[in-house]
Amino acid sequence: MEATPQCTNPTHYDSFDDSENGTLLPGVPDDLAQRCLSSLSPSLIFSVCHPWRRLLYFPSFPPFFSLYVLSSPLHGPTTTNPVPGGVDPQNSIEFFSFDPISSSWTPLPTPPQNPPLHLLHRHPSFLSRNLPIQSLTVSNHLVLIAATTHKLFPALSSPLVFHPESNSWFYGPQISTPRRWCVTGSAQGVIYLASGVGSHYQGDIARSMERWDLNKKRESWGWKNKAPLKDGRFSREEVVAVGYRGKLCMVNVKGNAVKEGAVYDVELDKWEEMPQGMVAGWNGPAATMDEDAIYVIDEVKGRLSKYDGEKDCWEKVIELEQLKRAEQITAGRGKICAISAKGERIIVVDVRDKPAKFWEVAPPPGMEVVAVHVLPRMISRQH
Repeated sequence: MEATPQCTNPTHYDSFDDSENGTLLPGVPDDLAQRCLSSLSPSLIFSVCHPWRRLLYFPSFPPFFSLYVLSSPLHGPTTTNPVPGGVDPQNSIEFFSFDPISSSWTPLPTPPQNPPLHLLHRHPSFLSRNLPIQSLTVSNHLVLIAATTHKLFPALSSPLVFHPESNSWFYGPQISTPRRWCVTGSAQGVIYLASGVGSHYQGDIARSMERWDLNKKRESWGWKNKAPLKDGRFSREEVVAVGYRGKLCMVNVKGNAVKEGAVYDVELDKWEEMPQGMVAGWNGPAATMDEDAIYVIDEVKGRLSKYDGEKDCWEKVIELEQLKRAEQITAGRGKICAISAKGERIIVVDVRDKPAKFWEVAPPPGMEVVAVHVLPRMISRQH
């Protein structure tokens, strides 16, 4: 989450009605005023006056970054789109964005319902285990790529994508074999999908690897087969492939259990063995910062560490009681955001500070967090 916007060169400036909203800077044209104000802290802009506050959420103004979460009701499933006569029990996921400037949660627009969206986080037959909903961020988009329906089938035949800067959802190209419990990750703006289980286990699917370049023109979208894995050991549960210096790094088991690591070179389309030090210290959820650094949280000790590629070892950043039992993390804008306490707590660690500073963000009321991401703020004119 970043409070400092990245300056851009907008080609269009939204006009302000002086009689209703007031000017941004008296005597200064609005387009020039926007350029001047873009260098200020968003928190300062938000606190000065209503015209400045509204400016923060205009498409032409450089965006600050916010938290985005997939969440599930604490007391049973609900849906963002209620069905007649009650709640749809097949959909237990809702989407929210946390604005760090106003310290408020806002629900995302309702995802498209054609085809109907069924994303199940809990199933009455598996009370002790939550069902994974696999999501990632790519090129400032939130991408949902794999989940499970109430009948324990793959929930998504195509990736479901949200673009914050246009407040819109859309579907990506159809996946050759929809799946769950798979490998998902991204590198250099390209989405990778590997292994997993479809409607039933198939060895060729469990070893498969595909990629989709989100940055291509829509008419050129499609999944392209890549070098397969050597076996199906990465289809046992959800696996996060972490982008790191032109490679995707992953382990096949969570936590401190004995695990197998794998590294995929995206340029050479080649699988490699994971360095021993990397796999030995990969004892919890991991995330990449700008694809140049890997961070991992030891979910038993609550220790956040950064990988040193030259020494093949993990260096401690901070150890916190609040990070114990961390379930998922994301990294962006110099901060690590972690879900802990069974989704009832979001811990943010600023790793740029020495020593690292941290604070807590409360989830949306009545919700537990399933996944957290960092993306540009949504556009809104209602501020």
